[in-house]
Amino acid sequence: MHAANLEPVTLNAWESYLNSANLGMQQRLSPGKSLLWVDEVPDGVARLRAGETVVSPVGPQNPKRVPDGLIHDWVGAVFIANVSLTDVFQVVRDYGRYKDLYKPAVMDSKVIATSEATDRFSMLLINQSLLLKTAFDTDYESCYVQAGDGRGYSVSRTTRIQEIEEYGAPGQRVLPEGEGKGIIWRLFSMTRYLERDGGVYVEMEVVVLSRDIPGSLRWLVEPMVRRASRGSLSTSLRQTANAVRVHMELGRGGPVNGKFIATTLPRGKATQGLPATHSFR
Repeated sequence: MHAANLEPVTLNAWESYLNSANLGMQQRLSPGKSLLWVDEVPDGVARLRAGETVVSPVGPQNPKRVPDGLIHDWVGAVFIANVSLTDVFQVVRDYGRYKDLYKPAVMDSKVIATSEATDRFSMLLINQSLLLKTAFDTDYESCYVQAGDGRGYSVSRTTRIQEIEEYGAPGQRVLPEGEGKGIIWRLFSMTRYLERDGGVYVEMEVVVLSRDIPGSLRWLVEPMVRRASRGSLSTSLRQTANAVRVHMELGRGGPVNGKFIATTLPRGKATQGLPATHSFR
């Protein structure tokens, strides 16, 4: 795939789309509105309670074409039984462990700074979809909002993405921002959470900006992109749920994979939010 550059007109369209997405999030907080998308899906909650992960594209057209780019918007949900919000947040705000929790997509992760409402962290991402192996050096900022009554949400977005050309080879090099194959130019996510029904619902909407697909290849590439997007988000949700369950069993000294372990994982701040920004197509 030949190189592509992120153009200002594409970035403007991206920011406009995110403004609409944020408005939709605010509307979900209005009285009488459902916080969770999955509450509006026929049998959605029942499927989650049965252990299924529910994932869907957002809107009738996905990816959505913008000038010289594509916006991929997916939403998914998982239910983690017999845990509290505190249990979930102790895992999902432990950014330094993302490299362990979200293998193989996350190769490395580090905390940059934390505060009560805003965190900054970095991740090294590997994308092996579409028969490509590309790495990205990324920084994120995550902001957290408490909505009361066991409800809340977080908003996370990349503050820097740089593609690593020929990753793993002797000649690898980090490209300037906005240059490279254009597989990922920007990442944004909103995570809604709700403690209810004896557990916690975790619902992620992940939005990705990428280059456009040449017209001659769309018939071949777009179905592959859709499958990769759905699979990436579904995997991320399952990994989050599994990490919380393991955290709980370790904390209780209970059985993990049939073995009793008496140690505990590091406990982070029990503040609200889930930065699921490592999901990409």
